[in-house]
Amino acid sequence: MAISRRAFGIGLVAASAAATGGYVYLREHPEIAGRFGEAKRLFGFAGGEKEGFLANARVKNTLERRFGLVLDGRRAGSVEMVRERALLDQKPQFLWPSSSVLVEVARSSGVKISRDQVIFNSPIVLYSWDRIADGLVKGGIAQPAGGPRYTVDLSKLLKAIIAGENWSAIGVADLFGRARVVCTDPNKSNSGFMFAGLAASLLSGDVVMPDTLSRIDGDVATVFRRMGFKPPSSGKLFDDYVAGGAGAQPLIVGYENQLVEWVLQDAERWKRLEANAPAKPVILYPQPTVFSAHPLISIERQADDLIEALTSESLLEMAWEDHGFRGPLGTIGKARNALLQSRLLERIDAVLPMPDAPVMLALLDRLAA
Repeated sequence: MAISRRAFGIGLVAASAAATGGYVYLREHPEIAGRFGEAKRLFGFAGGEKEGFLANARVKNTLERRFGLVLDGRRAGSVEMVRERALLDQKPQFLWPSSSVLVEVARSSGVKISRDQVIFNSPIVLYSWDRIADGLVKGGIAQPAGGPRYTVDLSKLLKAIIAGENWSAIGVADLFGRARVVCTDPNKSNSGFMFAGLAASLLSGDVVMPDTLSRIDGDVATVFRRMGFKPPSSGKLFDDYVAGGAGAQPLIVGYENQLVEWVLQDAERWKRLEANAPAKPVILYPQPTVFSAHPLISIERQADDLIEALTSESLLEMAWEDHGFRGPLGTIGKARNALLQSRLLERIDAVLPMPDAPVMLALLDRLAA
């Protein structure tokens, strides 16, 4: 049936009105505008180890074009972001720390959580240099694991540090002074927070509990006191490690993905280092270690879509391929990058759970004192 000009005109006016009304509705309801209208802008804090991922052009493009999300993700220490009022009072819509324990710490700080979900994982590792790692092998503290990888008996290393052993006593002849391992400030940054929990559990003989903490907290404090200055973020500590070299930073705590990300960022820089450096960076996997889960905490409902976006297969694959982050179950991605395969262990079975939040908060108080 033919449509009259008058009916056609009325239809155009109605369609225009509907479109205008829909646009106005989306502008007034930002919780759904991200997928169907203008990009939804979300403000929050993320741990420094995820800074490269959030700045990745492919990640930003996928978030905006496919999911309608633009992030204002500002760097903050994982522990700070869930405890410090100066940060929480800025009304972030999401928090992205680096430990599931910190979800409970956020709740204890009065954060009203809409949703939380682990996005990806990275085990806590030690970073050192090939000649130092080879010395630790001679000292019976580390073992080669193929390529630029080692495993380390962290309990034995901690006991040597507590006893005040010199580097030479544990197999490393050319370093000055007492053996030490350096991590970030556990009251600010998650890698230091998790290393404190791992050290406490190893020294207590099992996952540390309230009744066993008092027996070993002094030893954990000794390990941290021997470190000297502890940077406030994992990214800063890793930068210091690469810049300082084997003499200044012989052994540090970090995330497994950090070295891989650094290598992938500038392949030519890595080739120059391998060809000319007197010592080369290596990863030592503690036996056992702890997995640093990276839970996205949605504080406002409009940030719930960010969880769905970040757990999509495409973004998880980018996190693995470009930054070395494992998936939610600790699994590796599909990409078979030679750099990833040669430097990371495919399976990590020796894993301890982190202590409960009240135990960790008590330990943090002890270390701060």
